[in-house]
Parts: sequence; structure tokens; C-alpha cells
Amino acid sequence: MSSILVVDDDQNLAVALKTLLTHNGNIVDVAHTATAAKAILEQRMFDLVITDLRVSDESGLDVIETVKTVAPDTEVIMITGYGSIDTAVEAIRRGAADYLTKSFEDAELLMVVEKALNQKKMKSELKHLRRAFAENYSFDNIIGNSPAVRKIIDVVKQVAPQDINVLIWGESGTGKELFAKAIHNNSSRREAKFVAINCSAMPDLLLESELFGHVKGAFTSATSNKKGLFEEANGGTVLLDEVGDTSPALQAKLLRVLQEEEIRPVGSNQTCKTNVRVIAATNKSLESLVSQGKFREDLYYRLNVISINLPALSQRREDIIPLANHFLHKYCKHFDKPVKRLTESACDKLINHEWPGNVRELENTVKRAVALSNAEVIDVDNLFLMRPMPKIEPTSGDRQGAVLSNVSLVDMQREHILKSLKENRWNYSVTAGKLGIGRTTLWRKVKKYSIAKE
Repeated sequence: MSSILVVDDDQNLAVALKTLLTHNGNIVDVAHTATAAKAILEQRMFDLVITDLRVSDESGLDVIETVKTVAPDTEVIMITGYGSIDTAVEAIRRGAADYLTKSFEDAELLMVVEKALNQKKMKSELKHLRRAFAENYSFDNIIGNSPAVRKIIDVVKQVAPQDINVLIWGESGTGKELFAKAIHNNSSRREAKFVAINCSAMPDLLLESELFGHVKGAFTSATSNKKGLFEEANGGTVLLDEVGDTSPALQAKLLRVLQEEEIRPVGSNQTCKTNVRVIAATNKSLESLVSQGKFREDLYYRLNVISINLPALSQRREDIIPLANHFLHKYCKHFDKPVKRLTESACDKLINHEWPGNVRELENTVKRAVALSNAEVIDVDNLFLMRPMPKIEPTSGDRQGAVLSNVSLVDMQREHILKSLKENRWNYSVTAGKLGIGRTTLWRKVKKYSIAKE
């Protein structure tokens, strides 16, 4: 049920509008002068104001200005018997949502009112989402009291307001996107969009289309024009996650975007300007890739204006328990369970675990423990910590048997994925299901570890 104020010195029309709008499920007040309207607006909030252009003591344009001063979120519809393009333009310029002449039909008015109220609702929802985003991605919500994390937060606080590109390096699961969102949320671009894309999760042509858009007919499945993320985020921030996995061809196009501040959709000869802040994230050493000729040096320096290195969770063990307690409260609320606590033994176990998956692994561990436990406390038995994956080596006779070898965790993971793919005849969906990961994650790991079908 919406609240509407009708401002019109024609009492018959005002009563007719009130009757029509009330019958349509709204709460309607009436003011016959601009002065009376201002007095009501200072005492009550309305979703919509419908005002005549000519009110006895003032202009309806003045009413619009009053509404936008007292209640900026309230929508306004201008009605007049003296319709002209100039008047319409002026009403819209001052903040009116729409404009009608007095020859309108009831159905037309109701349609315009519904449109204005929907616009008001959308603005309120967007405002709420932005407020929630700001609360979730403020620096105060970054958990960590270790010297390494506090130092990074101090740097990021200085960097965020400055409109420069940032490169965030860290192992998978260290919170690169969390810091990127905090940078956006504390910048002058906070009112515009933040969009993120994983550059390693899709083939080149699809990634180019996602970033820059495409025109109809650019490729087989391009049945219509599509905006890219750079255009959608105009005025905001784009996070290029795992930028080290981009191909040389795409790197050249990214460089052009950063240098010229313009994009060219796939299949188009036209360019369009874009204004975004780029934050790049990677779990690889871009310097090493540059020296190997796998990453453009000029693009590296464009991205690496400010560099932020996030430490692995194993390098800041004093943050493990505060993080675990944060996730514990989060998922107790999510699963609607009484708030639990970690036993001393569980805390010791968490502190001494290696956490190859970093903060993401810790979050999933706590989430799983809360979901599966009905006890008042989370103990060691509830944690189900993942053990390092063994390297599979041939044994006498049948090449079976898991034998721990003196190799790195990365090698173990590669061998485990390769063995699973072979066992499932290289069916990615089946293999991903058995490994307990998403198909896209599996595809990314196959690419990362250079696993090839034999």
C-alpha cells in the first residue's frame, strides 16, 4: 500500500484523483495549495506526489523542488492542462518522474502512477543493497589482528580513495575478492557497480565477450547485442581475477582498454568509451610470467600501480581462531542453530592445520561442522579436516596403493585429479562430482596443472 499526496487547486479534480487512487489500494492525502503541500510534506513521508503545474499560490515546479529538498526519494508526477515540451523538460529536469496533460484517461494515470511507484521501490531496494554492501565490505569487517593483515589494511585504506589500478597477489582462498570489494566500497566509485570475473574459468572468445560485449552475429550463438562487464561497470570497478591466466591476444586488448579507455565489442568496428577502475588479482607471480614471455610487460606495469600481497593463512596463525569464530556465528545464524563454541582441542587442531586452501578452506570447514553437528560445542571430531592428498604410484602387480611420497602438495593434487579423470574416462562432470568440486573448478585446475589426456 503506497502513500500519495495530490496537490491541485481544482477541488473536483483532486477529489476524483483521490477516489480513483484510493480505490486502487493507495492511501491518499490532498492539498489545494503549494503552501499546504509543503506543510504536509514537512510532517509526513510520501511515496509519490502528484501536482498540478498551476497551483493557486505557486507553480507546481516549486512543489517539485520542495519535494526533492524535503524527501529526495519521493517520486513526483506533474499534471497540467497546458502541456508543452518545454514544461515537460523543465519538470523532468527538476526531478519529476513523469508528466501528463489533463486529457488523460484513468487507465493512463494508473499506469503512470504504477510506473513511478515501481521506480521508487527499485531505488529503495538499490539503496538497501548498497547499504548492505557497504556494511559487509567495510575495513572493519576484515577479520585479522596479525601484523601482516593490519599493515595491508593500512595500505588499502590509503589506496582505496585514490583512483588508481591495484594488483592483488595471494594464494587461492586468501581473500583477494574481499579486499577488492573493500577498495571499491571505500572509493569515490562506491555508488556505481562492482563486477568480478574469473579470467581462468572460460575460453578466450567467451571471456572477451563477457568483458567487452558482442554484437549480433559476432559468432554462432550471438543472437542479439550484449553489453560487456566494462560497459556495465562504467563509473565503477572491474575485478579481473586470475589475470595471469589470460592469453596474449586478450592481454593486448586489455592493454588497449587501460591505455585508451575504450572498448570494442566482439564483431563490431565501433568503439565506445569506458571509465572503470581495474583491480587485478592473481595467485601467480606475474613478474615470473613476464620473464618467461607469458605475460605482457607493458600490461603488468599498467596493472601494478599499487601491489598488495596477501599472506597465506598458515603465515598468520593468530588470525585463525578469530576467523573461525566469525564463521561460527555466521553459519549458526544461517542454519538457524544455537550459537556454538569451539572447544580448546578444536582450536588447537585448527591452529596447527596447514590450510592449503587458506581462509576459504577454513570457512568451509566451520560451515560443514555447524551443518552436521547438533552438539552445543564444536569439537575435533566435528571438524572433518581434509588430509593431504597422497600421490598415487605404481606398486608391484596392479599399480594400486596410495603411497606418500616426498613431493609437494601441488604434485599430489595434480596426480589425484589425473587419476580420477582416468578412472572416469575423462568425464568432467562425473569426476568433479566425485572430487566434491564444481565442473568449472575442475576445468581450471586441469588448465593450471597442465593436465592433458593421454
